[in-house]
Amino acid sequence: MVQLGGKKVVQMVLGFGGSGVGQALAAVAAALLLRLLSGPGPALSPETEAGDDDNDATDDKGETPISWKLVPVTIQWRNINCSLSDKSSTSIRFLLKNVSGEAKPGRLLAIMGPSGSGKTTLLNVLAGQLTASPRLHLSGLLEVNGNSSPNKAYKFAYVRQEDLFFSQLTVRETLSLAAELQLPEISSAEARLEYVNSLLFKLGLVSCADTNVGDAKVRGVSGGEKKRLSLACELIASPSVIFADEPTTGLDAFQAEKVMETLRQLAQDGHTVICSIHQPRGSVYSKFDDIVLLTEGALVYAGPAHDEPLAYFSKFGYHCPAHENPAEFLADLISIDYSSAESVYSSQKRVDALVESFSQQSSLVLYATPITRREVFNNRTKFSKKSRVQKKGGWWMQFRLLLRRAWMQASRDGSTNKVRARMSIASAIIFGSVFWRMGRSQTSIQDRMGLLQVAAINTAMAALTKTVGVFPKERAIVNREHAKGSYTLGPYLLSKLLAEIPVGAAFPLMFGAILYPMARLHPALSRF
Repeated sequence: MVQLGGKKVVQMVLGFGGSGVGQALAAVAAALLLRLLSGPGPALSPETEAGDDDNDATDDKGETPISWKLVPVTIQWRNINCSLSDKSSTSIRFLLKNVSGEAKPGRLLAIMGPSGSGKTTLLNVLAGQLTASPRLHLSGLLEVNGNSSPNKAYKFAYVRQEDLFFSQLTVRETLSLAAELQLPEISSAEARLEYVNSLLFKLGLVSCADTNVGDAKVRGVSGGEKKRLSLACELIASPSVIFADEPTTGLDAFQAEKVMETLRQLAQDGHTVICSIHQPRGSVYSKFDDIVLLTEGALVYAGPAHDEPLAYFSKFGYHCPAHENPAEFLADLISIDYSSAESVYSSQKRVDALVESFSQQSSLVLYATPITRREVFNNRTKFSKKSRVQKKGGWWMQFRLLLRRAWMQASRDGSTNKVRARMSIASAIIFGSVFWRMGRSQTSIQDRMGLLQVAAINTAMAALTKTVGVFPKERAIVNREHAKGSYTLGPYLLSKLLAEIPVGAAFPLMFGAILYPMARLHPALSRF
């Protein structure tokens, strides 16, 4: 029923697309539709699975309450190998070489190493972001709570290095819309609002809650606040495991420490937190509970942070000088010095010896018997899919929320709307000057046909420039939200189409209002 209504709206817009009156009527109709959809609609109930006991509990009002219970998760991995071959399969590059480790709940694990050491690759393998292909080969053992087939109750969050948001929305609106899309639709609005406020307070976003997120062109929140907003959006589903890919990149020292303090607090709350980081300052390094040191894809150290790694490397004659940042000492120790041929040889020899020494530490090698590559890939895929948010609202609820968000974007995009308005006015003045006060003789018919053709092309191209600019910019955000199961692509595309109609119709009306009298077209409102 909803789909039929959407088709009628689109047909109405297309049917009146040839005249200015039709565009005006389409704008009014879209505005009325926005007003209609601002209230509650006939949403479909989220899908439930048989045997899920957590969905059976209801409150006094008959609604399913939001569950904040956190499931402790311990992740163990052994002999993880990742290699990439070229198209001809003649050469193979090893990204990870027999990497093992463990991440426990309540502890913050940092994957450290120089550039190109495999930090992000290991993080993506553990988070299920990499899929095996004819060119990418994966092998090793991955266990969650000692089980190679993780239970569906385990959820994880992945905070990417880039913070992608809609710049026109405020911090509170961004988090509220994400909560409405991800949390079960049968939960009460009051519970969602309370949860959003608690997240804002927990991540230190209360002071900027009503500030636009902003971007490179529009001033908004700071980089640290944007990173904490990324964490807040991922924490909505109450994940057991949090993966963060270089969360301090692009931040100053103060903001980087604030972000790491937030991750540290999340770990103390019971989450299993795993992050990759390049070379932290000393105050940031002190917040780590465990570290994994990688160099050229190989494991140099895995275990507790603080004094343990310094004591371990001191057995080989490498002592950290007093008052030196341990993170810098470790980074220099496992890096290759390319300043000269001799330094390359000596540093490579040192790194190879450290890798070999750690691989022989049998007391640090964990876990169970290895399994085949195919089994690893299947288990990793199951963990990835079942850990994501599975409950989604109905088609109507998704469409209504996305339409509201799209309308906020379109109506608040002041810089783009100003440029489009200026282009419409300038084009109308230019065309009006060229076709200034055309006569009513038979010879002017060709001029009028040319003017109408040029005006139609100009209007179509102006609308196309908006479309070309919107979808590439939003593609990464939509892919991320779609992968989390927040919504499907159908409601998103239809909501964007309808939300752009009222704003998009204003510029052709502006163009025509100036051009019409200048060219002295038919002086009748119906013709206009």
